[in-house]
Amino acid sequence: MATFQKSLDIYQGYNYKKDVQTPVGFITALKIGDTELTADQTCKDPMSPEDDLVVVTVLNGALWELGVTDALYFGGQLSTANKQNVQMLTYKDLTKVDLTCTFVVYDYDPVEKKYFKCMLPTDDATLNGLLEKNGADLNLNVADDASTEVQSPENFAFQIGIKPQPSAQQVTIATSFSQKVVKAWGLTVT
Repeated sequence: MATFQKSLDIYQGYNYKKDVQTPVGFITALKIGDTELTADQTCKDPMSPEDDLVVVTVLNGALWELGVTDALYFGGQLSTANKQNVQMLTYKDLTKVDLTCTFVVYDYDPVEKKYFKCMLPTDDATLNGLLEKNGADLNLNVADDASTEVQSPENFAFQIGIKPQPSAQQVTIATSFSQKVVKAWGLTVT
């Protein structure tokens, strides 16, 4: 079975350069239980570089095995304030593992010579998910030490696994500016 997997360029995500055409991605909103992470990092929209995107996380990777009940996996960089919030969540006994998330992954189409959105919730919707579990542990982690790839603003490596809530949702996957497919994510339980 096919898998959507993208290695994303953290440096390009923070420091957009029009002559570099590497994939980038962002989590633009994330709420875990009652804790809403702040969109506090300003980056450039690769499809419209004169516009700013204010994001929660600049991504370094995205993975989905394309199954309707498969988890979405994201790795990226968080601000200091969001690192502190995520770290506190990992220290608590989380009873509310529901979350909401919006994200977008961009790739470059060399035929059209422009960026396109290659993975996002369909119609820019907010996905409703649950923190994935690895055995007894939740798949949520943040580094103690600041990353060195981009030193300012200070940022910290972060990773999360998101399983779908029991409701039918959709994610759009694209291979070029004009070729895309809508895939189901989550099953409605009656």
